[in-house]
Amino acid sequence: MKHYEKMLARGCFSREQLIELVGTATAANQVIYEYQKKGLIEKVKRDFYVVISIETKQPVFSRYQIGSNLFPDACITHHSAFEVFGYGSQVFYECYVATDKRFNDFEYDGVMYRRIERKPDMEVVQQGNIRVTSVEQTVVDSIRDFEKVAGLEEVIRCMMLVPGLNEQKVLECLARNNNGFLYQKCGYLFEEMQEEFHFSSEFFEMCENGSSDAKRYLMKESQDNVFHKRWKLYAPASLKGLIDKGVDDYDAMG
Repeated sequence: MKHYEKMLARGCFSREQLIELVGTATAANQVIYEYQKKGLIEKVKRDFYVVISIETKQPVFSRYQIGSNLFPDACITHHSAFEVFGYGSQVFYECYVATDKRFNDFEYDGVMYRRIERKPDMEVVQQGNIRVTSVEQTVVDSIRDFEKVAGLEEVIRCMMLVPGLNEQKVLECLARNNNGFLYQKCGYLFEEMQEEFHFSSEFFEMCENGSSDAKRYLMKESQDNVFHKRWKLYAPASLKGLIDKGVDDYDAMG
């Protein structure tokens, strides 16, 4: 038990960090074996462990704390970031982690940890002891990748829970992405959500200037598209209508 308090202060740790703590690889292996056997730590993935509370017998760190400590550059992103800020429309049993380090998706304690490629210069903030993409970065990333993560309806629901956004920071995120299609998508979505965010006309001009000249489809599979000339985008006539339809469909299933 002599190392437990120091482990507890860390919450979770890699094998390399444990070697630094106890002095040698042999000693670290022995501690891992003994502490796992006593139920004081659990293996999260290869060479990475979380401390277990003596009182509750549960991990002392949440999925978000674990995810943001998997690697030195790791941070919570996309839908998981919305959850960290309290803007998740629903809780997913997935934790999205942005990192340059490659790892295969893995499951621990009923949660699937999924790697997202970390983009250069992404804006990261500290939320308690969790590294997480800023709210503006989270929104832009989620709009960019909605067909891979969460889906458009869920992204919109999360955005509707956000009390406000800094439009200049949104533009900075867009400039870092330097993606014409993303400017089109953001221009359309924020125009549809103008009641929520009250962005300036200058914001939409910047989105127009950054947009691709190509006509694009917001969603690959949609029956209810109309052409939005300003954004050269085939998309739903109304985002709010899309959300309402989703609620009606859900009620019908119930």
